[in-house]
Amino acid sequence: MDVTDRAILSFLQAEGRLSNLELAERVRLTPSPCLRRVRNLEESGVITGYRAVIDPVAVGRGFQVVAYVELEGQDAETVTAFEAAVMEIDDVVECLRMFGRPDYVLRVAVPDMDAYSQLCLEKLGRLPGLDKLTSQIAMKALKPGGVLPL
Repeated sequence: MDVTDRAILSFLQAEGRLSNLELAERVRLTPSPCLRRVRNLEESGVITGYRAVIDPVAVGRGFQVVAYVELEGQDAETVTAFEAAVMEIDDVVECLRMFGRPDYVLRVAVPDMDAYSQLCLEKLGRLPGLDKLTSQIAMKALKPGGVLPL
């Protein structure tokens, strides 16, 4: 990956809907080599997808919670079962497996406190291998879905 590839990635992170022509102009390439580079970045797995950034409040998901999960055990069966179950919960919008404690950090987006309480009772509290669930309510999102420095 060279300086031009990093410039392409930088522009696409900021504006994923750039046309190839506009992107090529910004990185000072002709359209054909620019498109080849973008396709190479996609095929090699550097670019893993494209998506719209959505305001959670606008879609009724403005209540953001960070949940810390500790499991009863660390064996492969417990971890696999927990991770499979978490993947099925749409309200969990991000899940990070951690070294040390907690074992996992979840980011949850729900409409309000009642919805989160119900989610805890019906789904999060019943996750396989769950030992401890601790929650913190986000006051403000300063850098949601951050951009990677290139």
